[in-house]
Amino acid sequence: MYTIKKNKGYKSSLSLKDTQRAIKLLKDEFEDKLAATLNLGRVTAPLLVCSDSGINDDLSGAEFPVSFKVKNIENKKVEIVQSLAKWKRVALSRYGYKVGEGIYTDMNAVRPFDDVDNTHSIYVDQWDWEFIIDSKSRTVDFLKQTVNRIVDAICTVLAIVKKQFSSITTTIEKEVFFITAKELYNLYPNLSATDREFEITQKHKTVFVIGIGEKLSDGKSHGSRAPDYDDWSLNGDLLFWNDILSEPIELSSMGIRVDSSAMASQLKLSKNKSREKFDYHKQILQNKLPLTIGGGIGQSRLCMLLLQKLHIGEVQVSVWPEDMLAECRQLSLQIL
Repeated sequence: MYTIKKNKGYKSSLSLKDTQRAIKLLKDEFEDKLAATLNLGRVTAPLLVCSDSGINDDLSGAEFPVSFKVKNIENKKVEIVQSLAKWKRVALSRYGYKVGEGIYTDMNAVRPFDDVDNTHSIYVDQWDWEFIIDSKSRTVDFLKQTVNRIVDAICTVLAIVKKQFSSITTTIEKEVFFITAKELYNLYPNLSATDREFEITQKHKTVFVIGIGEKLSDGKSHGSRAPDYDDWSLNGDLLFWNDILSEPIELSSMGIRVDSSAMASQLKLSKNKSREKFDYHKQILQNKLPLTIGGGIGQSRLCMLLLQKLHIGEVQVSVWPEDMLAECRQLSLQIL
């Protein structure tokens, strides 16, 4: 099932050719700005991992990765990564990075069980990044500083894009409004998590919700998070108000990663202690992996937001239901 959100009178600000040019400019510039502001080096990353490695991202725990057997690897099943949250931390250790240094990479994934709509595709493309910190930086203040630096990079890139393409009139609020999931719930206790995000982002335009995964007073969490990479008290979602869609768009999920204490606690709370058998989890519980902060930044969603697109299919190539494509044609949406 899916729905397409319509915008009466919507017309792309760019032709198909200029859209492709703008996507390249935007991605090239943002990669450079992100790397410079967070001191990140580019690395290559896997598309596939072994199913029994424990290194794949379990997301909310309800999704299932695409998996298959490989002809020349006996008794092994491999799967397409769902994100690189765990892999990056291991890579930082293996590659010899130090405190104050980090990595970024292109992450491409396939999530066939996701519902598709204006902002969701079964093809996922994002910049995954990870940065080594010391124990003193495992604070909400450091998390906020990092968020502000990422938003600064986005605003700088927007100015570059607008200078090159005069038809782009996107505006972004540079000042981030920070609020915890608990505070947000207390503001709108009778609304769903999605509707709470709508209200706060419509008001403040650029919002970072802190503390995703912990249960609130109603017994529900603001959003589902795997228990073995983000520290639920030191993570969050970055939301921007999208004028074209008239709703928030989540551009990044990020956070300070679990240390041994947070890992043990969250595995217990989520009834996932069986994961302690995996090498990745053992290394964290035994304090053998560096402390890090990291996240993912949606490439197509950033292009959607900055280039004023109504549908994610206008900035990425994926597969869509035939009736959705027909509806897009009726709406004059130029799906790639």
